[in-house]
Amino acid sequence: MKTYALCPISDKRINERVARLNGLFTVLLLILFVFTHQWFIPAFLAIDFLMRSGNLSKFSPIGFSSRNIIKILPLEELLINAGPKIFAARIGLIISSAILVASLVGYNFLSLSLAAILGLFSFLEAAFGLCVACEIYPYVYRLFYKEQ
Repeated sequence: MKTYALCPISDKRINERVARLNGLFTVLLLILFVFTHQWFIPAFLAIDFLMRSGNLSKFSPIGFSSRNIIKILPLEELLINAGPKIFAARIGLIISSAILVASLVGYNFLSLSLAAILGLFSFLEAAFGLCVACEIYPYVYRLFYKEQ
């Protein structure tokens, strides 16, 4: 199996500029979490990622804000396959939920470490359009689907 060419595919399309702005909002919220240690920040992120990873993406507060900001800016729409972004949202859901649990049980170092990882992934998306989920997906795929 070629691990470098495999990425989740969806019949949905998403504006890449919205996805990158979503990443920026996530980075900003994680920075706020690092300084305040407020449990409701990763809880909000987990709920938002849950919405974006399912059929409720149009109700996501971060996605809604990003879409409206992009509408105001004089930028062309750049549609891409939504599959990698949905997979990335699922990874974001897992990591932000882990941050929430670690924060609630008092494992501050773990919660900050996980926030740094999610923050790095989100920064790479926001700044460079690099979807780390596409890099991770082949390995996750191999865990669940053996080569024939």
